[in-house]
Amino acid sequence: MSTTQSERLRGLLEPLVSAKQLDLEEIDVSRAGRRRVLRIVVDSDEGVELDACAELSRAISEKLDETDAMGEDEYVLEVSSPGADRPLTEHRHYVRATGRLVKLQLTAEEGAAELVARILAVDDEGLDLEVPGVKGRKPTSRRVAFPGIAKARVEIEFNRKDKKEEEA
Repeated sequence: MSTTQSERLRGLLEPLVSAKQLDLEEIDVSRAGRRRVLRIVVDSDEGVELDACAELSRAISEKLDETDAMGEDEYVLEVSSPGADRPLTEHRHYVRATGRLVKLQLTAEEGAAELVARILAVDDEGLDLEVPGVKGRKPTSRRVAFPGIAKARVEIEFNRKDKKEEEA
């Protein structure tokens, strides 16, 4: 997708997404046979309900029909939330992952290691982490600055209690 089309779509769709109290995470136009596929990924601090995706999809479809942003060719519109394994790239992604287990690939400045830890707190400079203990040892605390993170992803935990269960 050309930068100008991407910028044009973002400018057109961002107000619609923001009006639903959602963040526009990604816009991608790709080919699927003869058709194009327009994928819109949205998120929020509370997550995204299926109904919200459907409602937003209708609003985006109407807006795109009013304009020539997608041209005359056929396309398929997909509106979804990010998958559980999406990379953490923005400050807000780390904030939303507070309390979750993450896998970090650290830069050379941080030892170029891979680290699995739970995010305890996030500020403007970096993360406060709890590194699980190995072989019966107690967990340890660690601080990692954002420039020291090359890649990060949430680790899926099947036995993790969610916030609602902890409050009960």
